[in-house]
Amino acid sequence: MTASSLEGGNLVIKNVSRKFLANNKVVNALHDVNLNIEKGEIISIIGASGCGKSTLLRIIAGLDIEYAGDVHLEGRPILGPGVDRGIVFQEHRLLPWLSVEENVAFGLRGLPEADAKLVVKDHIELVGLHGFEKAHPHQLSGGMAQRASIARALVNRPQVLILDEPFGALDALTKMQMQQEVLRIWAAEKMTMILVTHDIDEAVFLGDRVVVMSGGPGQIKKIIPVELPRPRDRNSYEFSRIRKEVYNEFFAERQEPFTYAI
Repeated sequence: MTASSLEGGNLVIKNVSRKFLANNKVVNALHDVNLNIEKGEIISIIGASGCGKSTLLRIIAGLDIEYAGDVHLEGRPILGPGVDRGIVFQEHRLLPWLSVEENVAFGLRGLPEADAKLVVKDHIELVGLHGFEKAHPHQLSGGMAQRASIARALVNRPQVLILDEPFGALDALTKMQMQQEVLRIWAAEKMTMILVTHDIDEAVFLGDRVVVMSGGPGQIKKIIPVELPRPRDRNSYEFSRIRKEVYNEFFAERQEPFTYAI
């Protein structure tokens, strides 16, 4: 990607590098990362553990500002956390002593009480938790708890939703259901989404592009477009072809290329 192609877009990551000092040694977590993400796009980021995926998400979220380079959202530099970015983690991180509606409302600020209640109600309905407003986290299934977490991240109407392996702790069937839910919410809200995952199938199913990262230091190895209509058929030839391409990039330095029939 050239420098000129990084001038536009909803979220622009330009020449981003990040170093840490660990055990008196300098660790290059990220080196010269460039990525232009358009408004409303879903970007999947995949790579081995330690390749800098989560570091990049922390920078986008404004949780890590000790980096070199530039990150801009709608032309404004990201200098710290903000309500224009919501984040969902692998663990739901709901406060156990609060109900679903109280958890969703927890980060909402600046609205009159009546308006806040309406916004919380709308987002609980958006994620399919109507009827569970008064339930506490221990009364929810894993998928329901993640739905509540997503509602909490969306309640301030962020421009970007950051998903850090949000379904990694769920069983296979619940994970597929949540993937469908994320697409339904994305279609309704039209925000930009950035997903970090270890699941190649998930990356292809959800993403408009799959960003494959390599480590030592963390860099973008390849960006693979997923030019498939939605809803996507995981069993189609084109889906399998793209999944194979991502797989081969991911494992290129580890083993022989993926060779199953498609």
